[in-house]
Amino acid sequence: MSKSYRVAILGATGAVGTELLELLENRDFPIADLKLLASERSVGKTLKFKGENILIEPVSDRSFENIDIVLASAGGGTSKTWAGIAVAKGAVVIDNSSAFRMNPEVPLIVPEVNPQAAAHHKGIIANPNCTTILMALAVWPLHKIKPVKRIVAATYQSASGAGAKAMEEVKTQTSAILQGQLPVAQVLPYPLAFNLFPHNSPMTDLGYCEEEMKMVNETRKIFGSQEIRITATCVRVPVLRAHSEAINLEFETPFNPDEAREILSHAPGVKLVEDWQANHFPMPMEASGQDEVLVGRIRQDISHPCGLELWLCGDQIRKGAALNAVQIAELLVEKNLLKLATAYA
Repeated sequence: MSKSYRVAILGATGAVGTELLELLENRDFPIADLKLLASERSVGKTLKFKGENILIEPVSDRSFENIDIVLASAGGGTSKTWAGIAVAKGAVVIDNSSAFRMNPEVPLIVPEVNPQAAAHHKGIIANPNCTTILMALAVWPLHKIKPVKRIVAATYQSASGAGAKAMEEVKTQTSAILQGQLPVAQVLPYPLAFNLFPHNSPMTDLGYCEEEMKMVNETRKIFGSQEIRITATCVRVPVLRAHSEAINLEFETPFNPDEAREILSHAPGVKLVEDWQANHFPMPMEASGQDEVLVGRIRQDISHPCGLELWLCGDQIRKGAALNAVQIAELLVEKNLLKLATAYA
């Protein structure tokens, strides 16, 4: 990375935006100029980057002039409003929202899985849903050896998936309950402290919520296979940060757990965590703040000869969002793919 680049973060003050800022600094991404963009209520505040206080600016048509890369994490509506404008001004947009993920002209990328898709971008690259990213890292290395036929996923999703305000709300609710008071829910639809409930994203006609369908449709797109049968149940749990997932995989032929364990122990972005004697396997507390997705409890499915079970935990804000976006930016720079961008239609 001999060159340096002009970068803008759209949604700089959110949980993912601040993580993006930290990762760009810690990974020493080559930045010539950095622009922080956020809503009007944050304008005038500052965030620190490499010892310098960077002023937060409002978003406008002029925000993306002379910008090479936009890291967007401000919601689907905001992305739909500004992504096309940014691309028209010559920037490549790496978008963390769901706005463009299923657009056939927009690559949906997990760098450890399908980096080749970046070569086909037209100015916008979509960052997958957090639960999809975490699952893809664990399943893809096995899928390359023996194509998976069916995936059954159950997720245990932390408050961080609903943003910084949801995390604070869980803390407040916890304090209220411990003091004998009734918890108040404002960010999430129900109290999450000492509670759990199925994911509150809008329900589809299939009886699956949108979060569950994201895992189905996005995984198929990333893997380049519409034949994989996938079902998911997504649950919000009283954990502050890092999601967990129980994954059941079905293959054409048996997949030896020891072979799977060996494969995953060398897989990029994955850390094997297993201590069967101590009954110690991945936990969200240990995954929080970590780049790797922790995978363990790999075992034979006793109900199916070709079934394999595994358990994973991963930081939703980090690899499930900000880190994956920064890795895409690093991929574009490394492969000299920024100049492939054309006006997005």
